[in-house]
Amino acid sequence: MAWPIAEVARMSGVTARTLRHYDEIGLLPPAWIGTNGHRYYEERQLLRLQQVLVLRALGLGLPEIGRVLAAQVDELKALRGHYRRLLAERDRLDALAGTVARTITELEQSRKDGTDMISISRPENLFEGLGPARCIKVLGDFPELVGAAERHTSAWSKDEIEADERERTAQMIRLADLLAIGLPADADAVQAEIDTQYRTLARIRAATAEEYRAIGRTCVENEHWHAVYESIAPGLAAYQRAAIEVYATTRLS
Repeated sequence: MAWPIAEVARMSGVTARTLRHYDEIGLLPPAWIGTNGHRYYEERQLLRLQQVLVLRALGLGLPEIGRVLAAQVDELKALRGHYRRLLAERDRLDALAGTVARTITELEQSRKDGTDMISISRPENLFEGLGPARCIKVLGDFPELVGAAERHTSAWSKDEIEADERERTAQMIRLADLLAIGLPADADAVQAEIDTQYRTLARIRAATAEEYRAIGRTCVENEHWHAVYESIAPGLAAYQRAAIEVYATTRLS
């Protein structure tokens, strides 16, 4: 049985334009093309499309997905591997949701007590489930930076991971303090804090201006990053993005 591209688009939620793009880059050729020029897909192509979508959901870019699919020979084995990764991602998101929930509870209590100061009783857990390799992995358009982060952190011990989480949490809280007193994103104190953050990242690999701007945008555009920043202080995600933009323009360009 074969399905035309319009039907595959409807079933999968992927636009026909995207499917044509997947064909053009060799990621998902159709089973055959009709005399009318329309693409048709059979069960094997639908299974491959499912794998593409799973890998996309796990944060892989199209070039990396192509390499993964080209290397696999057993579809059942590949699907089992994807399933294990999805379960691991579910566990990570559960941990992240618990982290954000705890912070919300603490902020609500502080407001009930009539205090404006942000109080976080477990700051070491703010980045639980969001290690540097995980964070940077969302930057699918910058595979060199993602690869460097994965290589750098792959052998870290549990203590090293926890120390990194505490350090990055402290950086975010210091930036929130600067936001609270009304300093603009280009203030010297704010830019000094961003420089500290950049130097932390540079231990993995010094980011280019374009890469660092992408990290700034991700603070606002990525759901999980945004939740962590906003759990510390409302508006912190946008403040971080603006401060990184200034830094990238003045220090890295």
